[in-house]
Amino acid sequence: MTYAENLWLFSALLAGIIIVPGMDMIFVIANGLTGGRRAGIAATSGIMLGGAFHTLFGTVAVTALSTLVPQLAGPMLVIGSAYMIWIGYTLAKSAIVIDGIEASKLHRTARIFGQGLITCLLNPKAWLFILAVYPQFMRPEYGPFWRQALVMGALTLLLQALVYGGLAFAAAKGRDALVSKPKITIWIGRAAGWLLVAVAALMLVEGWRSW
Repeated sequence: MTYAENLWLFSALLAGIIIVPGMDMIFVIANGLTGGRRAGIAATSGIMLGGAFHTLFGTVAVTALSTLVPQLAGPMLVIGSAYMIWIGYTLAKSAIVIDGIEASKLHRTARIFGQGLITCLLNPKAWLFILAVYPQFMRPEYGPFWRQALVMGALTLLLQALVYGGLAFAAAKGRDALVSKPKITIWIGRAAGWLLVAVAALMLVEGWRSW
């Protein structure tokens, strides 16, 4: 298989894993709905930075940690799922209103960016993808690992921006239609929070079993 064919196949798998609904996607949609465009972009940006760290980890795993990586899968699933349960529970118990969001944009944006970064870093779906896919697509015959990592990282950031960014803008549009109905916004945020808890709980059970 040529390097170009290798990248196309990697891109197809990457697009599939990003498009499948999961913790990152729910986090972006929840923030876009409750906090508007600024919050959705902050969440997407944090997740994109997390994607860059995943690429770095994948490179290190392929070059130096091939024997240790399988042992990390279970613990990362448990830690990531537990963190997402906490984020989801916090959102589910909140009473977010539009005025409160608008009054503290900068502080809220920085906090959402940080949460997005941690959400992506501890996302079990992303770690499983890295562990399963990177060793198959990053090979010595395609050149230096660092150069392959740059290309694969760029593809990851591009697809995250297109998918999650698009969802953030779409969710923000829906949120704008609800500005005059704060109670509905509150319940949307809470429902998204409980959905996040449910997804994370399933992943926590899976991680506990594989530990």
